[in-house]
Amino acid sequence: MSRPVKIRNVELIPTNTTFIPEGQKKCSTSFNNLKIEEFEAIRLKDFQELSQEEAAEKMDVSRQTFQKILSLARKKIADALINGHGISIGGGDFKTPHCKFHCEDCSYEYIPSFNSQLNQCPNCSSENIICIKIQKKCTKLCHLKK
Repeated sequence: MSRPVKIRNVELIPTNTTFIPEGQKKCSTSFNNLKIEEFEAIRLKDFQELSQEEAAEKMDVSRQTFQKILSLARKKIADALINGHGISIGGGDFKTPHCKFHCEDCSYEYIPSFNSQLNQCPNCSSENIICIKIQKKCTKLCHLKK
């Protein structure tokens, strides 16, 4: 019996969740799915240039687990670039202490977590959602809206 997956901390939910090679149509493109925690590992290590230890601490995982997440993300991205696949970002085992979503159609608010659908409201399936950045004393809208 395998161990349950530990929920990873994620600070940034991506605004763009689908990337398609130029000249291809979405309906005819095969996609590699990059989980939210894999996106976060790439962001922390490759974009922010944090050490593996700092990045693992931010995600609340061991350095070994962080390395596994990062390696899997890089492999998916490399496969997409080399073989002409699209990349979709979504799902995974994550929580975000800084953001909750608000649906502008049905006013439903929720905090994304395990296997969240990022571009659809879980209440009404609308894609008209925004991220409300949670701060200690106030809320501020961030740039998730499409």
